[in-house]
Amino acid sequence: MSRNDGLITFNGVSYEHGAKRPILIESSFSVRRGAKLALMGQNGAGKSTLFALITGVLKPDHGEINILPRTSIAVSRQVIPRAELTLTVRSFFEKCFAEKVYDIDPRIDEVLEVVNLAPQDSVVLRTFKDRFIKDFSGGQQARLLLASALIQNPDVLLLDEPTNNLDREGITHLTEFLKGYRKTVIVISHDSGFLNAFTHGVLYLNVQTRMIEQYDGNYTDVVKEIVLRVEKERRKNAQLEKEIQENKDKANFFANKGGGMRLVAKRMREKVEAYEENKVEVRKEDRTIRSFVIPVQKDIPTDIFKLSSYNIIQDHKVKHVSCALTLKRGQHVQIVGPNGIGKTTLLESLASGHADGESIAPGVKIGYYRQDFSNLDFDQSVFDCLMSVMEEKFEENMRSVAAGFLITSDTINTKIGLLSEGQKGLVAFARLVLLKPGLLILDEPTNHINFRHIPIIAKALSAYEGALLLVSHVPEFVEQIHIDEVLDLARK
Repeated sequence: MSRNDGLITFNGVSYEHGAKRPILIESSFSVRRGAKLALMGQNGAGKSTLFALITGVLKPDHGEINILPRTSIAVSRQVIPRAELTLTVRSFFEKCFAEKVYDIDPRIDEVLEVVNLAPQDSVVLRTFKDRFIKDFSGGQQARLLLASALIQNPDVLLLDEPTNNLDREGITHLTEFLKGYRKTVIVISHDSGFLNAFTHGVLYLNVQTRMIEQYDGNYTDVVKEIVLRVEKERRKNAQLEKEIQENKDKANFFANKGGGMRLVAKRMREKVEAYEENKVEVRKEDRTIRSFVIPVQKDIPTDIFKLSSYNIIQDHKVKHVSCALTLKRGQHVQIVGPNGIGKTTLLESLASGHADGESIAPGVKIGYYRQDFSNLDFDQSVFDCLMSVMEEKFEENMRSVAAGFLITSDTINTKIGLLSEGQKGLVAFARLVLLKPGLLILDEPTNHINFRHIPIIAKALSAYEGALLLVSHVPEFVEQIHIDEVLDLARK
């Protein structure tokens, strides 16, 4: 078999999560050795499921998945499972191998350098591997996830949202690494700039046909092609609808004439049937969430929040910093700083009301969007999660808000923990709308979110009339939001 033959081949593969949740239907595609591909599709379409089929974690219901013998595959997952957060760094990497690796420490050192996470001090590096995973920031955990795949030196690298939580430096470092990477890469990401920098093809999971479509070109090329195709399909259907109506009118006219005119009417109806058969079902990939407003809590004071000090991490040590931040009603503040400095820890302590130097006006409700969604109850259904935050529990209102975030009757009774990360994000936003908070605290709110939804979310946050604290490493997103002040945790 030549190097250009399929390294991974799907032949007529079907897979479903239960009878009503098909992911793939008789889908066929091939990935050649050395390919660098983006895997695209809507939130909840089944992109992570496709990765599980490739790795063999899931088995197809029908069809065959053929992978060349002795091909090793590793996945950089979206998030670190809760059960692994209590592992040490060393144990986390040991878990990547089925058998004990006796030279694990040098391997860890090498891969930490690759992901730009290795401490420069050799003494700190030794103790670094004894730290617990839960003690690292979201951005540092993202780098550890990537390192856990790279340490296996796989023939096929599967990356599931690898830029989530990474700062600009981290994304640049990862991009340059992947440009020079000579093995096969398939990546799920909504970061167009990141994908365009190193991919040269796209696997597109069409939620309508439940098949994988293959395209040449980068992320932006494919998005444009799909938009043009949707518009073409709509124009074709509009023209057919016009001709259908004209022929229906003619058929009714001639049918009423009687005699030989009935034969003409019959021919008109046959034309109508032919036109109906020629109509195409317009792709659904262009669906977006509806425009929305996050209502602000009534009767909140002018001064909502004050911060006189906070803690950061510098050179692996806690540093106490004094400040004088007052957040008024309608004021929006962005918090910036590199991965690991303590942004998520600060937001978490502010949201819980336990931060040193924090003062929140009495009675102010806090809406907290946490990057890992751990403030949601994963055992709770979407229905119960949304109803629980409403003061006036009108199910009709809840369902209307949920529908605006593409949360339909198919998912409303699903447990939070069974949703995709993107769907969890949409549930979190729906929850904020129903909560009607006075203070919004948002930690990387674009993580896992489909690119089509991001401008709508930015518009809603920009128009929010309460106080807002935002952490985001996506400058294109932040530029669309009204920001009054920037708090730089790394300032000297």
